[in-house]
Amino acid sequence: MTPAAAVDAWLAELSDQRRLSPHTVSNYRRDLGKLLAATGETPLASLLVHHIRRFVAQLHGQGLGGRSLARTLSAWRGFFGWLGERGLIKANPCDGIRPPKSPRMLPKALSVDETARLLAPFEDDDPVLGARDLAMFELFYSSGLRLAELVALDCEVLDSVAHEGEIRVLGKRSKLRLVPVGSKAREALAAWAALREQLAKPGEKALFVGQRGGRISPRLVESRLARRAVLLGLPAHVHPHMLRHSFASHVLQSSGDLRAVQEMLGHASIASTQVYTHLDFQHLAKVYDSAHPRAKAK
Repeated sequence: MTPAAAVDAWLAELSDQRRLSPHTVSNYRRDLGKLLAATGETPLASLLVHHIRRFVAQLHGQGLGGRSLARTLSAWRGFFGWLGERGLIKANPCDGIRPPKSPRMLPKALSVDETARLLAPFEDDDPVLGARDLAMFELFYSSGLRLAELVALDCEVLDSVAHEGEIRVLGKRSKLRLVPVGSKAREALAAWAALREQLAKPGEKALFVGQRGGRISPRLVESRLARRAVLLGLPAHVHPHMLRHSFASHVLQSSGDLRAVQEMLGHASIASTQVYTHLDFQHLAKVYDSAHPRAKAK
C-alpha cells in the first residue's frame, strides 16, 4: 500500500465508521499531507522518533504555532497507530513527542450589551432574510450551538421548540444532547417559520435555507453575521463561534455552574469548559479595576 493510499484508507474509516465530520477529516488530510511532504522518499515504516522531531521543528520554523502542531501531531499519531494495528509498522514514531507550548488564547466573547445590540431587530433590506438571520443568531446565543450543528438542523425541531422549549442536537462524534431554547429564540424561530416557505424549495427539510432554497452553507452564515455586526457598529470579526463563547461566558457568570455549561456545550471533558472560568475572572477583574478605590489609585 502506498503512503497516499494508506492515508485515504484511514480517512475513509474515520469518516464512515467513526463518523467524524467532513471538516475534521479535511483537517486530518491536510495534516497528513504535511507528513507525506516531509518524508519524501523515506518509507513510513522506516520513520523513527528523531525524524518526527525534525519534521515538527521544521513546521514550527515555518510559523506553525503550538496548538496547530498539537493537532498535526495528533493526526500523525492516530495514522501511525492505525498502521501499527495492521502490522505495517513496528512502533509509533510519534509516541512521547510533545509540541512546543504556545500562549493560551482565551476565546473572544461579546459583552451582554454587545450581544443585545447584535440581536436587536433592525430593518433589513430583505425582511425574509432578516427574519432568518435573527432566528439563526438568537438560536446560536440561546443554546450555544456549533456552526455545523446549526446548519444541520431540520424543520422537525420546530415542534420540540414550540412544545418543550428544547431541541436535540447531533454534535461531534455523533453525540446527541438536549439543549434549551430561550423565549427570544423561540419567538424568532416562529417568525422565521412563518416566512420560510417564501425561500425554501419544495420538499426541503433544512430549517435554515439560502436564497436558492437549499440548506444554508456555513460560509453564508459567517458572512451574514459579519455583515450584521458591521451594520450595527459592533467590533470587527464577529463570527458564529463568538456567540457560542458568549453564551457559555454569560451563563457561567450568572450561574457559576460549570458542569451545566459543559453539558449544554457538549464538551467531552470539563477541561474544555474551564477556559470560561478565565473569562469570568477577566470580567471580575475589570469590575475591580473600575470600582475599587485602591485599583483606581495606581
